[in-house]
Amino acid sequence: MALRELLDPDNSLWDWVAVDLHFYRTKHGLSCAQLGLHLKVNRQAVSNMEAGRVRLDQTKAKILDELWNLNDHFQRLVRYAKAGHDSNWFKAHLKYEAKASEIRVYERSVIPGLLQIEEYARALFAQGGAKDVEDSVRARLARQEALNRPDPPLLWVLLDEDVVDRVVGGAAVMRRQLSRLLEVSSQPNVMLRVVPRSVGFHLGLEGSFKVMTVGRETVAYVEACGGGRLVKDPAEVHMYGIRYDRIGTDALSRDSSRVLISRVLESMDERPSDVAEIEP
Repeated sequence: MALRELLDPDNSLWDWVAVDLHFYRTKHGLSCAQLGLHLKVNRQAVSNMEAGRVRLDQTKAKILDELWNLNDHFQRLVRYAKAGHDSNWFKAHLKYEAKASEIRVYERSVIPGLLQIEEYARALFAQGGAKDVEDSVRARLARQEALNRPDPPLLWVLLDEDVVDRVVGGAAVMRRQLSRLLEVSSQPNVMLRVVPRSVGFHLGLEGSFKVMTVGRETVAYVEACGGGRLVKDPAEVHMYGIRYDRIGTDALSRDSSRVLISRVLESMDERPSDVAEIEP
């Protein structure tokens, strides 16, 4: 899939910049190499801007506005794109997740959405005050179809130990959720490891994030209260890759992580049934 097909100009200002760059370049009959001469960059750099891999800066925006007499069109777009929060970053990141060949997830609070069972997801949405709990659950489970593709992504998962033993939805739900983790962690394309509590402070405690690769592009999605942030800048994405590797140096091995999860599951078996378990 061409990366430009992932662009959504109706919901992202940066995607609008990329789409309009392609539109005006082709309208004026210029190749990427020809436009690159005006912008003082090579052909590939122009292609990267049109695909959203590289963001247009104000200097180049001004050159485009003067070249095509656009009355500061690109300068305004870039200024607003830099200043604004994109409320559809989550939606945009899901498109990458669905097509990714490799996904690296660090989660400090809850089981990642790609690995949640239905009851666990329902408990999260119900307790989180979702407007339509069942619709939210269906959407979350639909995301997991990415793992059932004929060519499923390589899925690297780092979980803080708190995620494993934090009970969500009651002990019965948590038992099924941990069993799901053990099941999926045995698949050859899934590398699941736990960062033990004994490590103390580590970089992951600053927040959950994921790094996704689609074709030749790698992006990051950083979670935050009230809405996350989609990161496309290559330098910043690279830093999240380094952060992931640094967190991973303190994680248990795959086998030791399975042993830890099994022990927590056994402790759940010893707990009485929950009277407050979330009902469908």
